[in-house]
Amino acid sequence: MALQQSVAVRGPRQKLAEKSAVAFLKLVPNVSTGAQATHRYFATFLSVVAGFGFLILLVINILLAQDAFTLAELKSEAKVVADQREAINREIDRVSSPASLAKQASELGMRPSETSEFLILGQVSRG
Repeated sequence: MALQQSVAVRGPRQKLAEKSAVAFLKLVPNVSTGAQATHRYFATFLSVVAGFGFLILLVINILLAQDAFTLAELKSEAKVVADQREAINREIDRVSSPASLAKQASELGMRPSETSEFLILGQVSRG
């Protein structure tokens, strides 16, 4: 009788084990080839979008680098122009100094005035 009970107990256990195995198999999602293809296309799409993003970023960085070089060249040109302007201003100051003007006037035959005369512009004579 004990033998029959152990067989009887094993029978429902086996059925339970089989049913649970089927239930466990049903818990695993069914991944079909269509779903795999969809994931592959989505991954390809994301890779292409990321690639274009990196290319656009590269182009922007190249343009910024070119602008930086242009800015450096313009700054050096501005420094050269400022130096030339300073040299021209020094030459103007040298040529327009009182000593230089007196020398040029004497070369032209002009002579210094012996008497000083002043113009008073506020007084107008009416006749």
